[in-house]
Amino acid sequence: MMKVGLLGAGRIAGVHAKAITSHPKSTLVAVSDYLPEAAQKLATQYGAEIRTTEEIIADPGIDAVLIATSTDTHCDLIEAATAAGKGVLCEKPVDLSLERARVCQESAARNGKPVMIGFNRRFDPNFGALKTALEAGEIGKAELLSITSFDPAPPPVAYIKVSGGLFRDMMIHDFDMANFLMGTAPVSVLAVASSIVDPQIGAAGDVDTAVVTLTYADGRIAVIKNSRRAVYGYDQRVEVLGSDGLLQAQNMLENTVVKSTTQGVMGAKPTYFFLERYMPAYTAEWTAFVEAVTEGGPVPVSLDDGVAALAMAEAATRSAKSGQSVRLADV
Repeated sequence: MMKVGLLGAGRIAGVHAKAITSHPKSTLVAVSDYLPEAAQKLATQYGAEIRTTEEIIADPGIDAVLIATSTDTHCDLIEAATAAGKGVLCEKPVDLSLERARVCQESAARNGKPVMIGFNRRFDPNFGALKTALEAGEIGKAELLSITSFDPAPPPVAYIKVSGGLFRDMMIHDFDMANFLMGTAPVSVLAVASSIVDPQIGAAGDVDTAVVTLTYADGRIAVIKNSRRAVYGYDQRVEVLGSDGLLQAQNMLENTVVKSTTQGVMGAKPTYFFLERYMPAYTAEWTAFVEAVTEGGPVPVSLDDGVAALAMAEAATRSAKSGQSVRLADV
């Protein structure tokens, strides 16, 4: 039985706590948070202890930690936990600073313990099926990838101010998905972005609407579209055009009922947000981590993957500001 410490007790930590305690080969031992009442609530709910982060990392009886704290703490905690001999599953992104993330990458490699980054969308069964079909050559060679990711509503401006920006906070999932599907990183990134959903987001120095074009060494192209507002629900679609056909992963809907009358044809909206859309992916993600730690195999989403996606976010940020394409090698 893998004993786990959960660092952080916010909304996403609750999702992970459920996955940890539901798995037959893992148990939640302790929870920490800078708000003791939040840690106490989550610990009580899942039968764990409340401890400090330092106590959890120092405990030799804890095999792994799940990091669900603020982004600016991720690297310090990854380094401390791996130095203490623990496996790590860390929420994205690795850090807000690419330079700091690369230092962490080197440190964790020296410590030699598994570090997995929480790009849960790789474990979505629909995207997974698309990946399997693509690798099987069912549409020939992939030539054009399109990723759509629209949130139903923007987050509070207070969150925007500490998020690192749309490219690091939101689109970073799509950068990783592009790497996952295309099998490699692009050579250049071109971003166009603006703040048209909420003027307060622009006043905070961020954008809420963006389109990024990725160009690959062999001529393939990927296009990523993000918006902080889609009034009809959480829009999550992937499309790959290949030399022999097309693959599409469509939205998950609230239900599958379609009404057809003389007035027209109407169906349900997409599920509202990520908790409704991606719960199966979070469960599969945790299962993959447990298997990697207990069986000694490689993690399916490595710290290297996390740094690669962060580099693309950095390139997109620079491109949006300059209006010029940015070579990934230059970041």
